[in-house]
Amino acid sequence: MSPRPSTPSVSAIRALDQPSRQLEQPSRQLRRALAGLWGLAVVLALAGLGNLPLRDWDESLVARVALEASTRPWPALLFPVFWGDPYLNKPPGLHLLIAAALRLWHALSGASPQSLPPEGLVRLVPALLSTTVVPLVGLVQARLRPERPAAALASAAMALTLLPLARHGRLVMLDGAQLAAILLLWWAALAPDQRRGPLLRQGGVMGLATSALLLLKAPLACPVLGGTLLLRLWDRELGRGRWGWLLGGLALGLLPGLAWHGAHGLVRGGDALEMWLGQGFARVHQHLEGHGGGPWMPLMEVLEGGWPWLALWPAAMGLAWRERHSRAGRWCLGTTGLTALLVLPLRTQLPWYSLLLWPPLLLACGPVLAWLVERAPPPGPPWPALTRRVPAFWALLGALLAAFAPFAAIWGGPGVQPLAPVAACGGAGLLGGGLLLLADRRSRRRLGAALLIVGLWGALLALFSGPLWLWELNERWPVRPIGLEVRRLPQGTVQLWREAERPSLNWYAGQRLRPRDEEAAATPATPAAQPPAQPPAVLLLLGLEPEAPRPRGLRCEPLPPARATPLPVSATAGGPGVPRLFRCTAAQAAATPTTPPRAAPP
Repeated sequence: MSPRPSTPSVSAIRALDQPSRQLEQPSRQLRRALAGLWGLAVVLALAGLGNLPLRDWDESLVARVALEASTRPWPALLFPVFWGDPYLNKPPGLHLLIAAALRLWHALSGASPQSLPPEGLVRLVPALLSTTVVPLVGLVQARLRPERPAAALASAAMALTLLPLARHGRLVMLDGAQLAAILLLWWAALAPDQRRGPLLRQGGVMGLATSALLLLKAPLACPVLGGTLLLRLWDRELGRGRWGWLLGGLALGLLPGLAWHGAHGLVRGGDALEMWLGQGFARVHQHLEGHGGGPWMPLMEVLEGGWPWLALWPAAMGLAWRERHSRAGRWCLGTTGLTALLVLPLRTQLPWYSLLLWPPLLLACGPVLAWLVERAPPPGPPWPALTRRVPAFWALLGALLAAFAPFAAIWGGPGVQPLAPVAACGGAGLLGGGLLLLADRRSRRRLGAALLIVGLWGALLALFSGPLWLWELNERWPVRPIGLEVRRLPQGTVQLWREAERPSLNWYAGQRLRPRDEEAAATPATPAAQPPAQPPAVLLLLGLEPEAPRPRGLRCEPLPPARATPLPVSATAGGPGVPRLFRCTAAQAAATPTTPPRAAPP
C-alpha cells in the first residue's frame, strides 16, 4: 500500500498564526514589488481615460453633483445639490474630491464655472483611488500569510489584471474607492502587534476606513465593519482589556464619518434618512427603478469577468477549507461569506455590485497561483495533479486568442479591428505563460508567471487605449454631439420628445432636459423673459428620426446641426434612429396639421 499523504496538524496550522518579529512587516523586496505593480495600475488607469464620453446614470450623476459642489461656497459644498435640489442618493465623499480637482482646474485654466471639464479630469480622482486596490490586496495577503510573500505578490498581480476591477475603477463611480476602503479596513484589522499603543492606532485606521465607507456608501459601512469585527473576534487573540484599546481607536476614527451624517441630519432633517432607507436598505427587499435580477446577476458577472483566474477558484476554496483552523483560512472563508451575504440577497441588482466579491476571491486564489510557480508546501492546494494542469487550459485559451488577432486585424470591421492588439497581447501572455508554468524548472515557471501578467496587462492597456472599453455607450444613441448643440441654446428652451431623461445628455447640454408628453407639447410655455405681445413661443424638441415629433397643435421643422453629428451604432444597425432638434411653433387655429405617415425604418 502506498503511504497515506501527510496533512498538517491543527497545532502546526495554528502555529502559523503567531508570526515572528521578522515576518510582521512585509520585506523590502515585497514592498518594492507591490509598488511596481501599483505603478503599472496607475498607467492602466490613465491610459485613454478621457477618450470616451461619460456614460448614463452613475458617471454623469456623480460628475454633475461634483461640478455643482465645485461652485458652492464653504460650508454649503458639504451638503451637495443636484440641479439645485438636495442630493440624497449617496454621501459626498468622492464627489467633494472630484469637486476639488475641478475647482483647481478652473483656477489654473481660467475657464468659467459653466465650462464643461474634460472627461479625463472628471475620471482622474476615482481612477487613482481605485489603483490602491492592487497594493492593498497584496498587503492584506502579506498579513494573512506572512511566511509566503509570493502569495501576496500573486494576489496583487491578479488584481492588476482583472478586467472588472480595472475597468470599473476608471469610471466616475464610487465602487473602486469603496473596495480600497474595505481592504484598508481588513489590513488594519489584521495587524499582528497586540500592544496597547499599536492597538489604538490599528483601531484608528479601522475607524478612518469605516468613515470613508460612511462618506461613500453609508449603509454598507455597518455590515462590513460588523463582519470585520466578528472575524477579529474569531481569531481569539485579544483579551477584554486589549479590545478596549482597539475599540477606543475605532471610535476616534469614526468621528469624521459620523460628524458629517450628524450635520447632514441637522441641515436636511428627515430627508437625510433617504440615503440610508430609500437608497440603502431598501435595496435588500425592493426592486428600485426596475433593477432586479436576483442572485444570478452578480454570479453571472463573476463567471463572465473572472478569467483567467477563475480557473483557480475551486482549488482556492479547497485550500481555504483545509486551512480553516488558521487565520488565513478563517479570513478567506469569512470574507467570502461576508461579501456573498452583502451582494446575493439584494432584490435590487446592478452589474457593479459584484465588485465586492473580487477581493476575497483574490485573497483565496493568490496562494494557489504562488504554488503553481513555487510548487512548495506547506500546504499545497487540494487536487494538486489537476491544479498543475490549469496552465495548460490558459495556454489553450491563449492559442485561440492569438489565432483570433490576425483575423480581427485583417477581416474585422470597425467594431472588431480595435480588438486585434488586445487579443494579440492577451493571447501571447496566456500561451507563453501557460506553457512555461508547466515546466519542471522553477526559474522557467517564474518567467512564465511574469509573461502571463505582462501579457494580460498589455491586453488591458490596448483595450483602454482604444474606443471599446466603455461598451455600454453603444446601448443607445450618443449624447455628446447633440448635447453640445443644446448647450449653445438658452436654458429651458429644449425638451425631450418620446425620450426618457438621460443624465449624460443633461451633463453635456449643461441643463436638465425633461421629457415632454403630447398633451404638454400642444400648449408650449412662454418664457418669462418674452413679452406677451410677441408671436407664440418657440419650442425646441429633441427627438429621433424617422420618428419625428408630430405634436398636436404644433408645426415642427428639423434644425440643421451646427456641426456634423455622427450616426450612432444603434442607428446603423436598424436601431431607434438619429437624434435631431426640431423647432416647433404654434399652428394656426384654423389649420389643424395632419400627421404624415412615418417613414419606414431603414
